[in-house]
Amino acid sequence: MNETENLEVSGIPLGFPTSFAQIKEMTMLYSCAMREICTKLENLSQEFELKEARNPIQHINHRLKKTESIRNKMLQRGLPLEYEVMRDEITDIGGIRVICSYINDIYAIANMLKQQDDLLIVREKDYISNPKKNGYRSYHLIVAIPIFLSSEKQIIPVEIQMRTIAMDFWASLEHQLRYKTTASVSDSTRKRLTNIAQDIFNADVEMQQIYEEIIAME
Repeated sequence: MNETENLEVSGIPLGFPTSFAQIKEMTMLYSCAMREICTKLENLSQEFELKEARNPIQHINHRLKKTESIRNKMLQRGLPLEYEVMRDEITDIGGIRVICSYINDIYAIANMLKQQDDLLIVREKDYISNPKKNGYRSYHLIVAIPIFLSSEKQIIPVEIQMRTIAMDFWASLEHQLRYKTTASVSDSTRKRLTNIAQDIFNADVEMQQIYEEIIAME
């Protein structure tokens, strides 16, 4: 059985990608891009720790979007299932989540990233100042970074999501409730989740203020 037949058996449509070689290429390129961004974040965190005597980043996670998830997203958007279209249109294949201590740390890290001249800011969404209707808060940056290979340079987009610990707690559980259960979520339950998101944000603001008051007394 050849590569094309393997793709047909696995349920992945022909042309998306056309071969396992393209899957390997996609994995390699986006893994390299995420590694480059993670290194930048770690460097910024170390510099921040040197200057401020604390680490603004609690931890960093990264993930490569599954082929089936990419396929479903393309179908939802009415895009042709072609490898080059995927490369041009789907910007969250490589994703990095940055968990910060305080809200101000998120904006500080974002500003540091935006000042780096080898990063192109493709899209920016501030869901902290402007939360989604369901209460979701996070700061999203889609950046394009050059990946230098042996014979060429490729520009690869990566999505960066930055949240506080509290925001990540809410988003993770809300996602499980919304997408990982078979039961439908009632309007009253949705309202409760939105209210909890607001309470969590208020706690984040309060913790930021307490931290600033303690620092001011030193």
